[in-house]
Amino acid sequence: MKKLASILFFALAGITFSAHSEQMQGAQYKELGPWQVHYIAFPSTFIQPQIAKTYGLERSGYKGIVNISILKKDTDATAQTATLKGTAKNLLGNKQTLDFKEVIEGDAIYYLAQVDFTNEEILRFDVEIQQGNQFQKLQFQQKFYVD
Repeated sequence: MKKLASILFFALAGITFSAHSEQMQGAQYKELGPWQVHYIAFPSTFIQPQIAKTYGLERSGYKGIVNISILKKDTDATAQTATLKGTAKNLLGNKQTLDFKEVIEGDAIYYLAQVDFTNEEILRFDVEIQQGNQFQKLQFQQKFYVD
């Protein structure tokens, strides 16, 4: 958990301080029903090769990573398991299906997916989150830059 959390922190820091950061957003969250859903999307080159290999992620200047975690809105902010389905769509309407992988490290649970992009491409993400009979939809967009 600490390894992935520190990698994501450094990825976020890299995004925040990158030359193009004025258009990019750092890690964010939305309150959706009983959950606080944290999400971030960033270029896959922000993670180290060994970390990418460990989690089965491809590093490329044209591939991004979407990271989503779901926390219960309680005093402990307990990590939640769920089923995630989603798409990423560019401004021309080209759609990609997101294939989320569940990563459990200690008490932390992450859902990771990869997405293709071109330089300065804006992708709109629609992610359906389901846990039992609870259903919520996360929507956000991210502008990607090629390194």
